[in-house]
Order: sequence, then C-alpha cells, then structure tokens
Amino acid sequence: MTHYAMVMDTRRCVGCDSCTVACKVWNDLPLDIIYNPVITDGPRGTYPELTMVHVPLICMHCADAPCVEACPTGASRLDDDGIVWVEEKSCIGCGACVAACPYNARHRDKASGVVKKCTFCKDRVREGKEPYCVATCHQRARIFGDLDNPSSEVHRIVNGRRTERLYEDLGTEPSVYYIFGKGGQA
Repeated sequence: MTHYAMVMDTRRCVGCDSCTVACKVWNDLPLDIIYNPVITDGPRGTYPELTMVHVPLICMHCADAPCVEACPTGASRLDDDGIVWVEEKSCIGCGACVAACPYNARHRDKASGVVKKCTFCKDRVREGKEPYCVATCHQRARIFGDLDNPSSEVHRIVNGRRTERLYEDLGTEPSVYYIFGKGGQA
C-alpha cells in the first residue's frame, strides 16, 4: 500500500522561500494564507563561527489526524495513501479542525468561508508528479515519496538515518520527517 511522506533536510535548506512561493501560486492562495512557511533560527554564535537553520513547515499529514476527528461534517479527510485534505464543498468553516491541529497548519479563508491546507498537491502526486514545493526546491531539502516502498528515497532516509517528527509525543504519527542540523552541512 502507498503511504506518502516527506523528508525535510534542514542542513540543505537555505531559506530561499521558493517552496512558499510555488505553493502560493499553485494553490492560488490569498496573501494572508501560507501553507509552507520557512522559520529561520539564527544567526547564532559569534563571527566566524555563525550558524543559521531554516525549518520548513507544512501540514504533517498525520496518520492519526486530530483535525479529521474534530471535523463535524466529514469535510476533513485522511485518504488511504496518507494524504489529509479538506473537501471544500462539505466544509462549513466552523474552525473545529483549525483548533484541533497542533501544527497550526490549517487556515480559514475569509473569502470562501472554508478551511484550507496543504494537500501534498494530491492531484499532481496521484499523476506521478512531485508536490510543487518539492519540485521547486533547488537545494533538494525536500524529498517526497512512498514511505511503504523500500526502493523509494523517502523510505531509505527514514529507515536509514536519524530523523525526527515534530511533536511526536502527541501520538499523531506525522508523515513529515526532519533531518536537523546546521545549515550548509549537507
């Protein structure tokens, strides 16, 4: 079975925000909604020993998604391939899923009145293409693929090196993994 996942390698991310821009353009997002913020920590240290780390954030596409459980209409969905998304025509914009998401990855769209979020570009992915944020990342700081496929790069990375998931102690089973390290180290 397919289980889509993403690896974020902070050692490779340079904080260029091309992932953020690509996502906004592909999803035609209003100015106040960003699915892919990149948080910068630093610079830290003293010259010449300075470090800076950029941490890209997105929906974690949790296997045990509290946002899906909180949705009173069933508009928030978790597909068999691990993609969490919102069916807009069923969304009433109540915000229960927004409050339930521990990753702050859901957004109410003021214009449409519905909740929006990253979908791993599910339509592209199901056509065999990468999500736009991955395709746009010139540093290859984002790696996307099938976690259940032993020959996929995502599977090899997650099972072969030390990766971490954000707020793993919450039991949400996020499908986004991180390789943390100083920027420029990979």
